[in-house]
Order: sequence, then structure tokens, then C-alpha cells
Amino acid sequence: MLLQGKTVIVSGVGAGLGHQVAAAVVRDGGNAVLGARTEANLAKSAAEIDPEGLHTAYLPTDITDEGQCAALAELARARFGGIDAVVHVAAWDSYFGGLEDADFGTWSQIIDVNLLGTLRMTRACLDGLKVAGGSVVIVGTQSAVAAPSEVQQAAYAASKGALTSAMYSMARELGPHRIRVNTVLPGWMWGPPVQAFVTFTAHTEGVPEAEVHARLTDRMALPDLATDGDVADAAVFLASDRARAITGQSLLVNAGELMR
Repeated sequence: MLLQGKTVIVSGVGAGLGHQVAAAVVRDGGNAVLGARTEANLAKSAAEIDPEGLHTAYLPTDITDEGQCAALAELARARFGGIDAVVHVAAWDSYFGGLEDADFGTWSQIIDVNLLGTLRMTRACLDGLKVAGGSVVIVGTQSAVAAPSEVQQAAYAASKGALTSAMYSMARELGPHRIRVNTVLPGWMWGPPVQAFVTFTAHTEGVPEAEVHARLTDRMALPDLATDGDVADAAVFLASDRARAITGQSLLVNAGELMR
């Protein structure tokens, strides 16, 4: 039980990775405090993970609002007595395009969510993390270090790349408090967004979904895509005491598509 008795805040809990992270926290003995903008998603996720409500709590949270970030951190302290880790899943990843067609107003909003929102939520948790000697786990993206050819998400990649750079500074700054800061970098990750991409591409091209899926898996060292659950397991490991000597690191979870 990697997280026995520990309390972990998970931002961005919806139908995909955020739900899987929260589920893995409870599975491995921890308490999960769920945050996201949509209360219905939070309630559904918490009920599926923890029907009796003994190890979950949730609060609608917009990470662009410092007051809401502080309220989520306070919920963790009030309900479970502290904060041992925070896993940042919340992100704006639905804007596509590159430089030539960029709407820099939208880019600024994406940076406000993905970069500054993560920093706001982290700062709101610092008092609790300092007591626990805790862990900050950022969910980044492989596209920040290797742009995919299939889709352009330049704003998303840039914001997550900036966040990975911020990780190094935070790891150095917070290390004296025994707070570790690490990043998980998923590549193509089998879950609702990639499932939708495969379905859409197959429909658009008039080919079987299995063919589109094979185009993705053919580039992997392992013969399948990583899943949301695989990424969640990596995040839980980094949040746990098993990773007590790991900080300032980026872990690719990508079935070997990109090796560094």
C-alpha cells in the first residue's frame, strides 16, 4: 500500500486520467481530495472510487482562482488532517494549431491554466507539504520535448514545457523542506481523448479503428499504448515514499516511443 494513510490532492478529475489517479490513490491506501471545475464529474468520480465516502472528498475548483485553490487545500486539511502530495492533472489541452494560425489571446489563457494554475495550486498546498515533507507530481506531456506529427498542439506543448522548466526551480527551492517535485510525461495514452482521436480519424479516413490504432503502436518499443492507468501508477509511485530520493526528474510513460 504505497500511500497508506496519506492524503493526496488531485486536480483535474474528470472521466480520464484524473479519475484514474484518484482511484489509484485510494486503491493504494490513501485519501484522495478531488478538484475540478465541474461538480457533477467530481461527484460521479468519488462515488465510483469510494462508494462509502470514507477516503474521498471533493470541491469544485478552478485553478485560475487562488481562492479556490486555497479552499481545496483547506478541505484536505479539514477532512483528513494534512496534505502529503498533490498530483496536477488539470490542463487545457483542447486547443489545436501551431504558430501561423495562433491566437495569442488563447495561448495566454492556456498558459494561465497549465503553467500558472499549477503553480497556484502548488503554492496553496505548501504549508501542508512542508509539514509532511511531501511530493508534487506534475502531469506534463511528451509533446513538450518531441512534437507529434499527427496533431499540432503548440500552445499546450509550450505551456507544459514551461512547467517542466519550473519544476527544476521548485525542486531546488522546496528541497530543503523535503518536498519533492517531479513530472510524468505521457505520450500517446489510451484513454478517452486518444480513443476519440482514433474513432474520429478512422471515420474521416474511412478505415477501421484498428488500423489507426496500429499506426500509433507500431512506433512503440512495447506492442501497445500506455494507458491512463499506467500514467496514474507512475504518478502514485512518485507521490509515495518509495520515491523519497527522486526530485527534479521527468519520467516518460510512453511504451518506449521516445527514449532519453
